[in-house]
Amino acid sequence: MGLTPFSGTMASNFPPTGDQPAPSQVQSLFNSIAPVYDELNDQLSFGMHRIWKRMAVAWANLPEGGVGLDLCCGTGDLALLLADAVGAQGQVYGVDFACDLLAVADERAQRCYPQPAILWQQGDALALDFPDRFFDGATLGYGLRNVGDIPRCLRELHRVLKPGASVAILDMNRPIGAMANPLRQFQEWYLENLVVPSAERLGVREEYAYINPSIERFPLGPMQVEMAKTAGFSQAIYYPLALGLMGMLVAKKG
Repeated sequence: MGLTPFSGTMASNFPPTGDQPAPSQVQSLFNSIAPVYDELNDQLSFGMHRIWKRMAVAWANLPEGGVGLDLCCGTGDLALLLADAVGAQGQVYGVDFACDLLAVADERAQRCYPQPAILWQQGDALALDFPDRFFDGATLGYGLRNVGDIPRCLRELHRVLKPGASVAILDMNRPIGAMANPLRQFQEWYLENLVVPSAERLGVREEYAYINPSIERFPLGPMQVEMAKTAGFSQAIYYPLALGLMGMLVAKKG
């Protein structure tokens, strides 16, 4: 997924800052932004999200002919890249909570692949409808911030991956280290002065105004590593990207 917001579809639907939104709010939000989702992603990341997503697919390390999962797939950027990685003999599943985003993803996939290479499925990241040890690798782009129970989501990913398989999780993050404070100030300024006005021009101001609070509550990279290991992954590494404003958690099942 792209640079995703976090909560309900109108200002009156938003919980107070720091509160956890209801699943119905998250689902309604992503349905509402489907028509402008890709346009905003390109504008707000200066196209860099496409490079980071290719990095995620490389770190997921799916074999040719394998079975891949793109969880919280949005409009299908990562799923399409996974389909390229596994080739004609492979299979990719794109799972998202929002059916409107899945409709956009399916339309894109049909333009790229005359024969269906990706199976789209509306589903819950906290209760995946797949058997244990099913996937050869997985990606999750800009979705972990939006789930209601991050440890449970990580446990589900661990459950459905085969031994030796990896998941690459890309998301916006708070920077850490010596430059953390000025970088976080820049991130807040960028979101307030560039992201929200761009979203407002497309009629989705309130949806994107909630990105900053969602980043504030999102666990820092080192904590994500610990959560992945607690979920059962034998290896977990966090890679800061874009001076730490983005990050990639790569976890491998033993």
